[in-house]
Amino acid sequence: MSEQQIKPFGSWKSPITSDLITSSTIGLGSVALDGEDIYWLEGRPTEGGRNVLVRRSRDGKISDITPQPFNVRTRVHEYGGGSFLIADGTIYFSNFADQRLYKQTQNADPQPLTPESKKRYADAILDKSRDRLICVCEDHEASETEPLNSLVGIDLNSGEVEILASGSDFYSSPRLSPDGTKLAWIDWNHPNMPWDGTQLWVATINPDGSLGEAQEIAGGTEESVCAPLWSPEGVLYFASDRANWWNLYRWNPQGNEIEPLYEMEAEFGYSHWVFGVQPYRFKSERELICTYSQNGSGNLAMLDTQAKTLTTLETPYTSISSLKIKGNSLVFIAGSPTEPTQLVEMDLGSGEIEIIKQSSTLEIDRGYLSVPRAIAFPTENNQTAYAWYYPPQNKDYTTPDGELPPLLVKSHGGPTAAASATFNLRIQYWTSRGFAFLDVNYGGSTGYGREYRQRLNGQWGIVDVNDCANAAKYLAEQGRVDGERLAIAGGSAGGFTTLAALAFRDLFKAGASYYGVSDLEALATDTHKFESRYLDGLIGKYPEEKEIYDARSPIYATERLSCPIIFFQGLEDKVVPPNQAEKMVEALKSKGLPVAYVPFPEEQHGFRRAENIKRALDGEFYFYSRVFGFKCADAIAPVEIFNLE
Repeated sequence: MSEQQIKPFGSWKSPITSDLITSSTIGLGSVALDGEDIYWLEGRPTEGGRNVLVRRSRDGKISDITPQPFNVRTRVHEYGGGSFLIADGTIYFSNFADQRLYKQTQNADPQPLTPESKKRYADAILDKSRDRLICVCEDHEASETEPLNSLVGIDLNSGEVEILASGSDFYSSPRLSPDGTKLAWIDWNHPNMPWDGTQLWVATINPDGSLGEAQEIAGGTEESVCAPLWSPEGVLYFASDRANWWNLYRWNPQGNEIEPLYEMEAEFGYSHWVFGVQPYRFKSERELICTYSQNGSGNLAMLDTQAKTLTTLETPYTSISSLKIKGNSLVFIAGSPTEPTQLVEMDLGSGEIEIIKQSSTLEIDRGYLSVPRAIAFPTENNQTAYAWYYPPQNKDYTTPDGELPPLLVKSHGGPTAAASATFNLRIQYWTSRGFAFLDVNYGGSTGYGREYRQRLNGQWGIVDVNDCANAAKYLAEQGRVDGERLAIAGGSAGGFTTLAALAFRDLFKAGASYYGVSDLEALATDTHKFESRYLDGLIGKYPEEKEIYDARSPIYATERLSCPIIFFQGLEDKVVPPNQAEKMVEALKSKGLPVAYVPFPEEQHGFRRAENIKRALDGEFYFYSRVFGFKCADAIAPVEIFNLE
């Protein structure tokens, strides 16, 4: 064992470099089965962020299915998801460049199914008896104000698109009953977001393929229903937060009764940011395999639908998604605090796990890995908030006596999203260089019940900022981090929390905004349909309560800023347009505060290209090295910082 070197926090040399992260890391998602074949999507930074459909055939061979330049990604709601479907060897997928649906058969190139148009498609299912797909359609040419959403049927021979259900602002989760006679789906309307209030509907399918009169099964403006699914015998199940937590229920059509299956202070549902999420599957009519989140950690379980008992299935994972049943085994995507995200197959009898694919080929000595610790800390109004804390960790280094590490606080996006303890190389990049890292699940985050989510109602820019600040104070007061070297960073809505914390609190000494919101009024008037009324609940009605928007917008509080900030922005971003960052940069320049701006011409909302991910990660680290006065162990391309002597 080599002797540890003594170097200040931030100056440690780490094997977890940005080049390593981008060159050997892919995204894994959206598992599908077709017979014995397993399919999944890989997001590849080295291919410009292209999403590639990959298959492992029954002989164990893994191969790419979608050829260059096809990119399996839909832009419905801008966040996408539910971008492909596979049935009997035929693949249907949305191509990012033109948003058309394509059909691909074995050993053949993809062929367009839908005509050229300004329509986008997601969440498709196969209506085999009628030779069509049923999916969500977002039509950007039918209205001059905002796109029109609907459920449509798409003829598999002609590509003709027929509207089946319309009139609501949003649709998701079309689910066909096993006998093909009924269709269930979810819809909701402005100003609700899907985690605020949705409706679950069922309609009989007429002989001509149209839908009969729809019956509302559950939901409303104060109840979020998600993840509908028919059992093998045609019983409709779903998740609802009617009792604060997203628990599982089923519908009894006789008497139109809703029956809870297992009441628990845990989330069996999800906040609907993307399509195609299904957190439970049926192994049989009686055996339901499900995931649930409790105290911020994911679990796998089997629910007996007759006895109404829940049996937790032991796994080494804290994050489980994209469940698929394959005979007596389960295929899913999983993550843990110390292993890269994996696509695995688990034998439900023995519990034996086979790793099919990993998101990273890196083999990193655990002496360089920080293991997250769940913390609960006091915050305003005698409330408790939650976070994942990662202490600095590098087996090769120790620090001078008495030195405390700088802390990077992460404010996640959404804001109705959540931080998880799943292994993240980008977090390990920081901790292996000597930073402490704090991933905060502030009030409003998913995973702690509806009441916790609703703490943010009307309070965005207050509750989230307080919780992030109190989390940092909590660690500083315990002597775990240096209270004079506190930084905060976040993307999108997390970027707003970051900028608001820097503008309206005096705690943090530096910050980084990734495509963050600085002008709430601009966000309310210049964003996409899905989030165009999001701020009604988070801030207030616009324009009636414009003064609240202005009062909480960092762009109007630049006189209160007193620390350096770096901005990263995609110039093709439609969710948070570039002018949000550029106005802040100019204001900070004029004020004489250190500021840096790194634009990426070909990026949208979130960075997918390897070179840009690398530039942002290294650029933020370089920025803090200049601000906090430590020396980088690696040669990093400098970022131009204005007003820094």
